[in-house]
Amino acid sequence: MKSLVKKTIVALAACAALAGPAAAGMLDDIIERGKVRIGVSLGGEPIGFRDDKNNPVGYDVDVATLLAEKIGVPVEFTDVSGDARVSMLVSGQLDIVVANTSATLPRAKAVSFSIPYNRAGLRVIAQTDAGIKTLADLDGKRVVVGRGTTGEAFLKREVPGAELVYTDTFSPDGVLLLRQKRVDAGIEDSSMLDYLAAKEEGLVTVPGLYSNDPIGIAVAKGDPDFVRWLDMFVSDYIQSGAYEANYKKWWGEDANPPELNPLW
Repeated sequence: MKSLVKKTIVALAACAALAGPAAAGMLDDIIERGKVRIGVSLGGEPIGFRDDKNNPVGYDVDVATLLAEKIGVPVEFTDVSGDARVSMLVSGQLDIVVANTSATLPRAKAVSFSIPYNRAGLRVIAQTDAGIKTLADLDGKRVVVGRGTTGEAFLKREVPGAELVYTDTFSPDGVLLLRQKRVDAGIEDSSMLDYLAAKEEGLVTVPGLYSNDPIGIAVAKGDPDFVRWLDMFVSDYIQSGAYEANYKKWWGEDANPPELNPLW
């Protein structure tokens, strides 16, 4: 029996030696590469857009920039939206997505999410003279919606009679449709539409939020240690005061940032 045990231990040790060190994770790969490839959605103020010099700016861009600083490498931004946010992660074209992505159960089948670094709810914005006061009033109306978004799925379920007008980038394309009155209304995250309605005299938000979505940092599946590190990053982002400062930078000093849980 002792001989058998001894032989088993030797065999296991040999297997461990052959296996070598554990495969490097995504964080190590990023550091070794010397840059992090982050997808951001530049489809609307103040979440993400381009300034007058064509540089990416906005709330999510600031979060992504801080994330790269914490990793210790430069960031390479790619503008993504809708379905591309998930597909480019799964295909390995991006390392991380910080693109106003709602952490939903269907999406979580394809990618992993950090704890929320922001929260937002679906809201409807409408022409002031379109007679849209409630969600039901969208029946028969032309409503611009981002392709592959939670807003699209919501309207198909709740107002199947609405005529959906698709766009891959809500801003500028969806916003332009609203400004030109080529659509009666639009549906997007409240964070974007509240900001838009405050700037556009001919547009008004319809009272009520139709969801309370956690917005998470998304990464490809298969590296739970990296997800844990991202959770720690978000926890520090919230508790350090950076979250409140960044939110008020883009929505104004009088804004009330949605309450977030820093636990991970």
